[in-house]
Amino acid sequence: MSELLLAVDGGNSKTDVVLLGVDGTVAAARRGPTVSHQQVGLEEAGRRLRAQVDALRGPGDVIALAVLCLAGVDFPSDERALARAHGGSGFGRVVLENDTIAGLRAGSPTGWGVGVVVGAGINAVGVAPDGRRARFAGLGPLSGDRGGGEALGIEALGAAVRAGDRRGERTSLEALVPEHFGMRRPIDVTLAMYHGRLPHGRVAELAAVAVQAAREGDAVALGLLADLAEECAAFAVAAIRRLGMTRLEVPVVLSGGVARGAGSLLADAVEERVRRLAPGARALVLHAPPVLGAALLALDEAAPGDHAAADRARAGITAGSFGG
Repeated sequence: MSELLLAVDGGNSKTDVVLLGVDGTVAAARRGPTVSHQQVGLEEAGRRLRAQVDALRGPGDVIALAVLCLAGVDFPSDERALARAHGGSGFGRVVLENDTIAGLRAGSPTGWGVGVVVGAGINAVGVAPDGRRARFAGLGPLSGDRGGGEALGIEALGAAVRAGDRRGERTSLEALVPEHFGMRRPIDVTLAMYHGRLPHGRVAELAAVAVQAAREGDAVALGLLADLAEECAAFAVAAIRRLGMTRLEVPVVLSGGVARGAGSLLADAVEERVRRLAPGARALVLHAPPVLGAALLALDEAAPGDHAAADRARAGITAGSFGG
């Protein structure tokens, strides 16, 4: 019989699950479909997570503690609903956190700072050295959020269409956007989505196209990345102000697929903007899977102060753990 810790990072598009020992040794890891209750409903979210965990653990494995860092853990009502959905799953004691916490814990050497997730959507959290938190609603346009892969993809498509019909500035996106979908003109992509031939959700794929164009020096794409940097910085600045951290060397951890793709192009722009308020701030991109943060949070409770265990977890939980 093995007593294990369960670490989960559940985003809007995928779920990373890791089982590890109290000494930080990774026993098993896998990537599966989303368990977001906002995407699939509470009952299906619970079923999916149980199935993914059951596929990993052996018949004698006992999970003593589960840290579930999930998109959509935004309000106390979410926490109560998700506690009911996952509390009876045989995971031992269950700790629920928003997925922003996972990215911050994985990327901050001290465990505090600001974490900004730039994936399909965008959200952030601030954690002060004394543990106080600054959170955001994270409900997309309903809570004033701008940015993330879907928003950047839509902006890229819009810029390409505008260039094509001569309403906007010429841009390499005019060719790159339709090329991504095997089409000839940007308007062909728009019409394919309008008529349902191309799922609307695939517009998020164009975030990577926009980043590619920006890396190649396209002025319009660089402008889109600058707008995203402004939004990331707005989250960070708000958290720093609310927590009184302007005089501290605040780490600003950017996680999520869009942040990883944009890399220093985004991080440098965010850091420059945040330093206007907090001169000691530094922005970095998290390249490790955010589920590492969930694992470190589990070890913080199960093996507090065991730096060797944390180091084993960092060495064992990499993008390669999930075939990435």
